Amino acid sequence: MTTTRRLGATDMHIAPLVLGGNVFGWTADKTASFAVLDAFVAGGGTMIDTADVYSVWVPGHSGGESETMIGEWLKASGKRGDVLIATKVGMLPGEGGEKLAPARIAAACDASLQRLGVETIDLYFAHQDDDAVAQEDALAAFAKLIEAGKVRALGVSNFHAMRLKTARDAAIKHGLPSYHVLQPEYNLVSRHKFEGELQDYCVTNNIGVVPYYGLASGFLTGKYRTKDDLGQSVRGGRMGELLEGKGAAVLAAMDEVAADTGATLAQIALAWLAAQPGVTAPIASATSVEQVEDLLGSITLELSEDQLERLSNAGA
Repeated sequence: MTTTRRLGATDMHIAPLVLGGNVFGWTADKTASFAVLDAFVAGGGTMIDTADVYSVWVPGHSGGESETMIGEWLKASGKRGDVLIATKVGMLPGEGGEKLAPARIAAACDASLQRLGVETIDLYFAHQDDDAVAQEDALAAFAKLIEAGKVRALGVSNFHAMRLKTARDAAIKHGLPSYHVLQPEYNLVSRHKFEGELQDYCVTNNIGVVPYYGLASGFLTGKYRTKDDLGQSVRGGRMGELLEGKGAAVLAAMDEVAADTGATLAQIALAWLAAQPGVTAPIASATSVEQVEDLLGSITLELSEDQLERLSNAGA
């Protein structure tokens, strides 16, 4: 049985790996999406993360494609009771305005519920900060969703430490629900956006952290090791900067740990994240059953203090 962790101060307990839904209806078609979702649940996975904006960047898409695919799977599989659903508002403009305008939050939530085919979103994120809206106004809009039974708990993504702190201060001052989960960019080669003040605040205030880009868009799987590898995918261009930075040193340290443990680089990258202070579970996506089974292997991988230290210090 998979060991679960409590998600911050919420009443939810999740496996230490969250399945990213950005690929569903994009690089994973219906057959592949259903297979990945089935394999994730069969392997002990408990939370699926998506957003209303997935995958508006694809020509011909308008957003909501991922939620729709997950909703079709939930209906076909009957597994709503086996998973927690996290989605987001704030990057897809539409009815009610943009970002975190209160009317937009209300309309976007209803649209997400309809696409997902569920009565309640377990974890609803503000996808990005919106300094044009008073934080208490956004929180009041979220509070109405909680009161209506449409949302269980709240989180934020891409918030800086001071904005997360002032949002929580506003919640206390105005008697509103607080943000209990943070979703930042964080991985072995991109640590500056979370480590330091933001991480310390989350640890001190029991805010559950579910980082995205846990595999650095595939870099930490070892797929990109030389300049010749950069043409393997549309993401290759971004990998050159990582290779020229500390990326090569990090991969070398990961190779050593792989030799010690027999684990894959993806498993090592995710296990390192899951071991960091404040982190409840990293997020990673998969487009095949083989990939999701590889990712699930990170749940049971326990790295030693020496291994964690070697990884943390690589390229320092």
